[in-house]
Amino acid sequence: MAKQEPRETAEIERDLTMSRAMVEAIAHEMRENEEVFYMGEDVADYGGIFDSTEGLLEEFGYDRVMDVPISETAYLGAAVGAAQAGMRPIAELMFVDFFGVAMDQLYNQMAKNTYMSGGSVSVPMVLTTAVGGTYNDAAQHSQTLYGTFAHLPGMKVVVPSTAHDAKGLLHNAIRDDDPVVYMFHKRLMGIGWMPAPEGPKTPVPEEDYAIPFGSADVKREGEDVTVVTLGLHVHRALEAAANLADDGIDAEVIDLRTLVPLDTETVLESVSKTGRLVVVDEDYRSFGVTGEIVARVAEERLADLEAVERVAVPDVPLPYARPLEDEVIPGTEDVEAAIERVHGDE
Repeated sequence: MAKQEPRETAEIERDLTMSRAMVEAIAHEMRENEEVFYMGEDVADYGGIFDSTEGLLEEFGYDRVMDVPISETAYLGAAVGAAQAGMRPIAELMFVDFFGVAMDQLYNQMAKNTYMSGGSVSVPMVLTTAVGGTYNDAAQHSQTLYGTFAHLPGMKVVVPSTAHDAKGLLHNAIRDDDPVVYMFHKRLMGIGWMPAPEGPKTPVPEEDYAIPFGSADVKREGEDVTVVTLGLHVHRALEAAANLADDGIDAEVIDLRTLVPLDTETVLESVSKTGRLVVVDEDYRSFGVTGEIVARVAEERLADLEAVERVAVPDVPLPYARPLEDEVIPGTEDVEAAIERVHGDE
């Protein structure tokens, strides 16, 4: 099964938050290649509202860390043009929920211009964007929408869950010659006003390293139930697995890390071993990641599959009220219950 890349023993590692790991990757790539620059709303003087660019302005200045007007249509279109002209822009969409106003720039230009030009142009840009709820900002600032981007051919979709993965995946994204959508969960960033759960702050090498896309990571090995998830819910699944271990249920937790490309093989190998599958996602239940994973397993390993559960956000707008938001976003106890149900079908 896919594992995290081996690390050289000589590497110096420090515990970093996910936001600091991301900034470290961006800074390295900007030093190595003057065509790399960052643009977005509140990314220069403010450092990004989720600390995604904290400290970059001081080193690189306003020419390469650029605040933009509140017009996603304009600056994301500009990023596409800059990428086609040979630069490597990183354009931040403050909340993924805002992508609708720039849908043509993203869906019809960023994703398709290489194909539409017969390969005569490439679009080596990274769209970074904050996803997820759990902090009570209502229906227009709390979605994940992984599946919305993964559904359309032409864009690679990345969803880190730890600082180590965030840095390695971002190095790979900036170096990629195709457009990459890099979706970071705001709850995992480690910023002071929004404490992260245990887990996303991890040892991170000082040296640069790239984690290849399409390489899922088995965050916890187990024999009884396969749990497939990504982002924030990697940590909720790990907590659920730890809680159930005392009850004799040994759950394996797979962090997809990227949706496009998707490491189907690691999931299939795990299901062949356990026979039981739980897919956990913070995106909407219908037409999303949970259905896609279950469908792929059913197509390839139906004979091995004894029980399956999906745990996701019901098809409702994300509520503002904290009790209601907690009700619709899957918690650790929801993951535990799903694992127990499939384990009980023996």
